[in-house]
Amino acid sequence: MADLRGKTVVITGGARGIGAQTCRAAVAAGARVLLTDVCEEEGRAVAAELGDDARFVRHDVTSEDDWRAVVGYAVATFGRVDGLVNNAGVSGGSHPLEEQSVEAFRRVVDIDLTGVFIGMRTVVPVMRAGGGGSVVNISSAAGLMGLALTAGYGAAKWAVRGLTKVAAVELGADRIRVNSVHPGMTYTPMTAHTGIEHGEGHFPDAPMGRVGEAPEIAEAVVFLLSDAASYVTGAELAVDGGWTTGRSSRRRTGT
Repeated sequence: MADLRGKTVVITGGARGIGAQTCRAAVAAGARVLLTDVCEEEGRAVAAELGDDARFVRHDVTSEDDWRAVVGYAVATFGRVDGLVNNAGVSGGSHPLEEQSVEAFRRVVDIDLTGVFIGMRTVVPVMRAGGGGSVVNISSAAGLMGLALTAGYGAAKWAVRGLTKVAAVELGADRIRVNSVHPGMTYTPMTAHTGIEHGEGHFPDAPMGRVGEAPEIAEAVVFLLSDAASYVTGAELAVDGGWTTGRSSRRRTGT
């Protein structure tokens, strides 16, 4: 397990799914966590579960004022910010491009992309003053390939991938590392309603033949937050069972 002892990490979208699991993994690795979300009841429950090393703040990631309040609270409570996980996001539904409204497209981009930009812009001065840090932006497999029916979401996640690289180049000299994580199809309470199932054989398009589990994504994020990834910046880490590498042959060794 990566070591985050002595580090403070802000994790957006921390109330459910991958975000909540990342909060749990970060605290287990020794971090103090400020988790944020618009889902107050669930966010407060996760913070309570994690004990004294976690706090919750309601947070709209599209609001500059909210971002300033979040970073200010983290510094006032824990003294510093060493890590930021830009996880909050929405899917925008599943529609052909010409059927997605302009309003819906703009909403997805505002949350999934502009929210990431505001977060980095707000936290960078604090990280720089503290001697460096690590930003992990949660993109998607949809940010590595053209995925049908994801116009707004796919566009935003590709842009998060690009913004990550711009930030990595600009901030490397400040000892601030910036990387993106690209989850594939992942089983969470939020995706279960789509009918996906976890376990072997339920996602034959991926070479590993299954969907991911939220803790598997969380551990990859915690690695990038930690000093174990001290020479990793500008990278895009696909945690997708090989889905974006190529379609499975659907054959198992020995069969």
